[in-house]
Amino acid sequence: MTDTLDQAPTAPAAAPAPVRHPARAAFGAELRRGIAPWTAPAVALTIAVPMISKAPQWQGGWGDTQELLHSCATLLAGPLVAAAGCWQGGREHRRGTAALWLSVPRGRPAQSVMAALPVAVWAVVGHLLAVVGVLAATWPYTGAGGPSVGMVAVDAWFLVCAAFTGFVVGRLWRWRLAAPVLAAATYLALGAPTYTSSDLRFLNPAEQYYLAGRVPVAWFVPVMVVWAGAPVLALVIGYAARRRLLALVPLAAAALVAPLIVSGGDDLFRPDPVAERLICTEAVPRVCVSGLDGPLLSQASDALAGLRSRLDGVAGAPQRYVHVPEGGPAPAGAAPLPNHTRGWTVVRGRLPDPADYAHQTALRLAERDCPLAVIMAEDPAARRMWETDEAVAQWLAPLDGAWLDPDLGGTYLARLTAMGGAERRAWLGRYLATRTSCDPKAVPAL
Repeated sequence: MTDTLDQAPTAPAAAPAPVRHPARAAFGAELRRGIAPWTAPAVALTIAVPMISKAPQWQGGWGDTQELLHSCATLLAGPLVAAAGCWQGGREHRRGTAALWLSVPRGRPAQSVMAALPVAVWAVVGHLLAVVGVLAATWPYTGAGGPSVGMVAVDAWFLVCAAFTGFVVGRLWRWRLAAPVLAAATYLALGAPTYTSSDLRFLNPAEQYYLAGRVPVAWFVPVMVVWAGAPVLALVIGYAARRRLLALVPLAAAALVAPLIVSGGDDLFRPDPVAERLICTEAVPRVCVSGLDGPLLSQASDALAGLRSRLDGVAGAPQRYVHVPEGGPAPAGAAPLPNHTRGWTVVRGRLPDPADYAHQTALRLAERDCPLAVIMAEDPAARRMWETDEAVAQWLAPLDGAWLDPDLGGTYLARLTAMGGAERRAWLGRYLATRTSCDPKAVPAL
């Protein structure tokens, strides 16, 4: 009895260590070793460096920012990711372990996905890091609206496709220089179609879209995901699967969506409703800018103060100065404002040259939409009309360095300047009444 009481209590049996799923363990190891984790910083730097070097050209506009982001992600990061996937795919040949891998129980499709997916994951991580940084840098200078999540998703998906394509090439092409050669070939294959004018260029994932004031249509993302992913899936199936005829299924899907992309062409994007909404000053004549350029409203109004004061009391003077989409007509009773070019007329949400902005507005107020025959006419009457327009624009918004013919435009400007206030307002009223006319005889003489 005493011996029983003196015995020390036994410790409870230790719980067995949790067993990780073999696939998760293998995937975690692949994420941490080899070239895969280096893909993220490489992609981030490949996108960030050219974006930083051209910052004045995109900061302040969501569309301008995503235009360059799309180009960098596809045309620059795409070949890099394809090369990384190719290097990953060729590692078994370099190590001499290809036969050993064929002997393991896991099938070739699972082996291929497990080896290629880490490169794709890190490529997307690097892409998203660059995107977040760039969008954060442009946000303080923008107006309303926001970035297109669909464009970010399509670009990220393209990098995934590039990684798997490169991986299969690396498995099939047993050459140490296969990765850099594939990168160069990918760059050429993506870049060459951007110089063509055919609508077939929209099948190129690296097509340089014009995104300023435009957003993708609703079906753009799913169609582009199918178009970019289906051929890659067919390639992977053809390499890894036993039933290789299954590769025809994704190829058929790609063939179905290709005509939608080609027929859509430039209509793959629609005007951004925020860009079409105007933000206006209260004072008349009003200045109205696009909703995307809200921070420019007060600056534009201040820049046009002199022009508006010189037209005060003139019959037919514009009641509004409005942003008009490029190529579109101005509303009745309104004058169009100049279109912006990031990095030139607008830099980080500022007008670097208000005097030039006012002068460009005056030129657009005085310009005429005439047939080419009238524009190219050499007769004295037509030349007098064009020089009168130039003189009026220079008087309304003087700009140092503006060129005027000394014998015509310079003389007209001097006469307009020498007029009395009432006489000048009366003449300007007659002049503004002929803004839509291409008949030189209708323009009052100076």
